[in-house]
Amino acid sequence: MKKNFTPMLVTMSIFAINGAGEAAAKTFELPRLPYAANALEPYIGRQTMELHHGKHLQAYVNNLNTLIVGSEFADADLETIVKKSEGAIFNNAGQVLNHTLYFGQFSPTPQQRPSGKLAAAINGSFGSYDAFVEQFNKAAASLFGSGWVWLAQNADGSLAITQEANAGNPLRWGQKPLMGCDVWEHAYYLDYQNRRAEYISGFWKILDWRAVEKLFEQP
Repeated sequence: MKKNFTPMLVTMSIFAINGAGEAAAKTFELPRLPYAANALEPYIGRQTMELHHGKHLQAYVNNLNTLIVGSEFADADLETIVKKSEGAIFNNAGQVLNHTLYFGQFSPTPQQRPSGKLAAAINGSFGSYDAFVEQFNKAAASLFGSGWVWLAQNADGSLAITQEANAGNPLRWGQKPLMGCDVWEHAYYLDYQNRRAEYISGFWKILDWRAVEKLFEQP
């Protein structure tokens, strides 16, 4: 079984049959960008996008495909692997899922504030949108080393901001990831050098809340 990943839907499966009539080996594929490599400039530059998406993410995809061969996760979907695996398999699966969500949440013409039920949920969990942004910025700026900061939905429907080291994802703790900020240096160093705060500020200029709302509304 072959798994394809699209930025908005996270997973989509198709079946492939080889010449002998047997199911082809399952692989994960690099998610396609829903915009041109230079479309997010000046906030994320073409060179950063080509390296981050085309090199770093491709390496995670390739590593994951190699590592799952003959393992208990050989036929598992990506979310199951992220929830249940450890070590190298988890590190690469986590980064495939994390980056699929990350690149899929941006747009050169974004909806720049949440609306509807998601806006109400943010207000209910953080007091206001501005208070949420302030808390998120603080979490992203203060995360030591490499990792991710997420807006996640708890099992009871409330929202939370989580800091995750390295390939961490809220799925590991029973939460649903809705939006994530990559604070590994390769996400911003070519554009901002060590100025992480400027990268975080630019992040909001290209974040498309329509994409986040679609995830929020999925069961």
